Amino acid sequence: MQHDRDGHRDDIDSLADTWRADGLNETIIAMLELGKRAGRLNNLVQQAVRAELTDLGLTYAEFEVLTVLRRAGSPYRLRPTDLTRSAFLTSGGTSNVLQRLEKAGHVERGADEGDGRGRWVRLTDQGLRLTEEALVASGTAHHDVLRTVPTERLRAAADALRDVLNPITPRR
Repeated sequence: MQHDRDGHRDDIDSLADTWRADGLNETIIAMLELGKRAGRLNNLVQQAVRAELTDLGLTYAEFEVLTVLRRAGSPYRLRPTDLTRSAFLTSGGTSNVLQRLEKAGHVERGADEGDGRGRWVRLTDQGLRLTEEALVASGTAHHDVLRTVPTERLRAAADALRDVLNPITPRR
C-alpha cells in the first residue's frame, strides 16, 4: 500500500514495502517511517550546519551553548545547571564546552555575589558577535538543505511534528 501523496517515492517507501511484506501493521510502519525520515532530515541539516560552524571554528555543542546564552537575553548570563538543561548536554559535556569557550574568550564565568556557592556563565562581547555570525551560518545551512521545499510544506511538516512531539515530550 503506497502512502506517498504525489507519486514520489523514496528509499524509505521501499523499506515500508518490505515491512508490509513481513506482516508489520500500518501503525508500526508509520512510526518507523516517521523515525527514519526525521532522522534523515536531522542528519542532512546537522551535516550542513556543522560544516558552516567549522568555518567559524565552532563545534555544534559550542554553538548550542552560545545560542542558549543569547536566548537568555541581556546580560546573556545563566547558571551552568540552567545552561546544561537548555542545551541538552550532560554536566560534564557542558563543563568541557565552557572550558573551550572561555579559553577562546567567548564566555566568562564567575561567582554569584548573592550566593557564595552559585556560579554563572556569561557571553562576552566577542562571544555575542560570534553567536550572531553562527546563527546566520545556521540559517544559511538550513536554507541550503531545505530551499527546494515549498514554504507551505515546511510549515505543514513543522506543525505535524509538533503534533507528534507534544503528547510524548515530558514537561519541565
